[in-house]
Amino acid sequence: MTIETSVAASDPAVDTVPAVELTGVGKIFRAGQVTALQDVSLTLAAGEFVSLIGPSGCGKSTLLRIVADLEQPSSGTVVVHGKTARKARLDQDYGIAFQQAGLLDWRTVQENIELPLQLHGVGKQERRARSAELLEITGLSEFARRFPAELSGGMQQRVAIARALARKPPLLLMDEPFGALDEMTRERMQGELLRIAEETGAAVLFVTHSIPEAVFLSDRVVVMSPRPGRITDVLSTGGWDRDSDDDVRSSEEFFSAVAAVRAALHEGHGGAGAPKSTAGRDIR
Repeated sequence: MTIETSVAASDPAVDTVPAVELTGVGKIFRAGQVTALQDVSLTLAAGEFVSLIGPSGCGKSTLLRIVADLEQPSSGTVVVHGKTARKARLDQDYGIAFQQAGLLDWRTVQENIELPLQLHGVGKQERRARSAELLEITGLSEFARRFPAELSGGMQQRVAIARALARKPPLLLMDEPFGALDEMTRERMQGELLRIAEETGAAVLFVTHSIPEAVFLSDRVVVMSPRPGRITDVLSTGGWDRDSDDDVRSSEEFFSAVAAVRAALHEGHGGAGAPKSTAGRDIR
């Protein structure tokens, strides 16, 4: 899989509307008459970090692709920053990252980050200024002239995220971007992503199979049922004090939140219908 990038420069008006609004979204793959998603409704606020978690095949990635207009819903409506998903895609209102970084081997780190800007006719001086800013944010300034093959997997993912941020997206769509990384690199990249999201103000819709990852990263964790995928619970972490000297992942609150999401996943296997609270019940 590759990374799709490029987003339009942020409009102040974007912040006044939800990043994503899903209403009654369903998806049937006609070839096999398989119902992948059923009656999914969810609102993602501007600047909010929301993770989708559920068993394999529950439609998490399909839902993300529907938001990105890479798949078409069979029913329901999708609104991205007040626009149809198609209009948001054409206007390049989001950045999207997949599990594989999908960098171009023959381009340097800097050139990979600048690619979406170059494709949209941004001048060389502006491209260099933006890539320098993103290299600084992602801690890659000293690797600007290196090629992807010279980087570790975690560093490649940082380049991919920087490229997705090149046109200042108000929304990031991420499908298991850290799934192929070792645990230590994964945890480090989680921290990097949170810092980047905070510095840029981007909302994030994040697909993962990892309960601890979802709990650590998210303002809300959305639990989905086995196919047909439905939202069975929405749990709010209330956010974590990541500026504290204490290790969040070692805290009793964190373990309790992980246990709550795990319990919700097991309950979801029973085929529960509507979520207990679309706003997110507090698990801290």
